[in-house]
Amino acid sequence: MSKRLFCGGLAWATTTEDLQEAFAAFGEVTDAKVVSDRETGRSRGFGFVTFTTEEVAASARDQMDGASLGGRTIRVDLARERDANRSSLK
Repeated sequence: MSKRLFCGGLAWATTTEDLQEAFAAFGEVTDAKVVSDRETGRSRGFGFVTFTTEEVAASARDQMDGASLGGRTIRVDLARERDANRSSLK
């Protein structure tokens, strides 16, 4: 099981700090990041949160999936590892 969660459906205005604050209620967040577009710097509408333990991550996933954050209903699930064979975007 992963300690890293994928958070989708984020409002464009949601910041990394907002994401960290929303998930800190469940346990120690070791990393939080809202992914932004390389060219524009604008949020891409998703991010990741990493916890210290798998148990805390599972609890946060169960309670935050379908919750409201920044006026939007977010989707939360375990993050999948990147495919090592994934080709670069051109």
